[in-house]
Amino acid sequence: MINHVWGLIHHPDKEWREINKEHESVSHLYFHHVLWMAAIPVVSTFIGTTQFGWTFGGEEAIKVSFMDGIGLGIMFYALILAAVAAVGSLIHWMARNFESRPPRQECIVFAGYIATPMFLSGIFAIYPVIWLCLLACVVGVAYTGYLLYKGTPSFLGVSHKQGFILSSTTLGIGVLVLEALLAAVVLLWSLGSEHSIIWRFFQ
Repeated sequence: MINHVWGLIHHPDKEWREINKEHESVSHLYFHHVLWMAAIPVVSTFIGTTQFGWTFGGEEAIKVSFMDGIGLGIMFYALILAAVAAVGSLIHWMARNFESRPPRQECIVFAGYIATPMFLSGIFAIYPVIWLCLLACVVGVAYTGYLLYKGTPSFLGVSHKQGFILSSTTLGIGVLVLEALLAAVVLLWSLGSEHSIIWRFFQ
């Protein structure tokens, strides 16, 4: 797992070829990559929200309790795992008209690896200053897009033209999914606080 992470950051072209040779199963991907990498933003956010609290620039920190953090962390983790499978399934669906359409399994594996920069950027949530987390998220999205454009033609076995179209569509929809996930995260992690956005709505 660690070798692939370093390879995708340092030399993605070579690493995509190595990953492609493995013909990895979805279960292997999850047990050896996604389950571990997805834990980075979850654990970081748990520590950040229970020990330091969200800050919006000089305002009072918004913390959640330890037990609330456990429950919300589990929900956050489940959302991330589901999002990887959903993006992979989306890639498979969008490639339905390609002659060399890759199987759904390979598309999910591909989605799991292109999400690596996003997983790594989650470590900044350990000290959840909102502008810092947003900056890390932007950098993670940018490098995820780079991996997507570099890896789509070779990993999914499509032409560069098809890869560009598929990558652009996937990135656009993926950003929307990410925004929805981030909104869900903000709402979830504020549930344990008296400053919760949800509680204010019902007051």
